[in-house]
Amino acid sequence: MLAANFLLLAAVLFCIGVFGVIARRNAVMVLMSIELVLNSVNLNLVAFALMNDDVDGQVFALFVIAIAAAEVGVGLAMVLLIYRNRRSISLDELSELKG
Repeated sequence: MLAANFLLLAAVLFCIGVFGVIARRNAVMVLMSIELVLNSVNLNLVAFALMNDDVDGQVFALFVIAIAAAEVGVGLAMVLLIYRNRRSISLDELSELKG
């Protein structure tokens, strides 16, 4: 399979993820969209590593996976705390917290 196919798939995943971050009002769906963006970055890193016969991209992809796991843990903890206090995870209602 050509590296261009992987890059095209990564571009599609990135666009879907950015659209999900912009268009969604649910905090959990926004977190899932951020994960799509991070996975597209991982796919790009691995595709470019395969093109250059190097392992640096794969090592960076492992770091991105570790950061994504930490992001999910912190993000879901914040969503649970907001739900516990507000009984909603809608991002429109969180704009009222500015003060």
